[in-house]
Amino acid sequence: MDNMVDEKKVNQVVEKGKGQGPVAAGATGDSEPERPGYELPLLLFAGFRTLIDRLHAELARQGHPDLRPAHGFAMQAIGPAGATASEVGRRLGVSKQAAGKTVDRLVALGCAERAADPADARRKLVRLTPRGLDALARSAAVFDELRAEWARTLGPGRVRALEDDLRTVVPPEAFRLDAAGWLGGA
Repeated sequence: MDNMVDEKKVNQVVEKGKGQGPVAAGATGDSEPERPGYELPLLLFAGFRTLIDRLHAELARQGHPDLRPAHGFAMQAIGPAGATASEVGRRLGVSKQAAGKTVDRLVALGCAERAADPADARRKLVRLTPRGLDALARSAAVFDELRAEWARTLGPGRVRALEDDLRTVVPPEAFRLDAAGWLGGA
């Protein structure tokens, strides 16, 4: 019987309107019942997803309809100085082949180009084109608009406090682009 799982404490994603899953018994020091731990990462991910989805809807409206979240991460990994496909793969936490496929797509979209490395003729650099730089600049502006919207909804102090609190609990080395690695990407 020691191997039995308390079904009331199992992580569960529920459909909207179908209940919010079990609430753990106990107090958190306030009058509210304790919330299940698995809701925090789901809420953080849902907030992330909401921002990214809205970003891409706006980018599509502004002339970048074919860009996907992976393309944004890849363009950030390429950076303004350019990078080799191996470097892009390392920065994203994917294989050189997977990075190469993403780079191929960025080249096809006109957001990146391959060029000889002036420092080493044996290497090929991937560089952002003016279209790729435009997409990143527009992304930054849209993120500023979305943050301002959150500040209008929640209040600027609460958004700053949320950011400060996340900086407190998120280690600096977690600021990486390799989301594909932990989401099971190539």
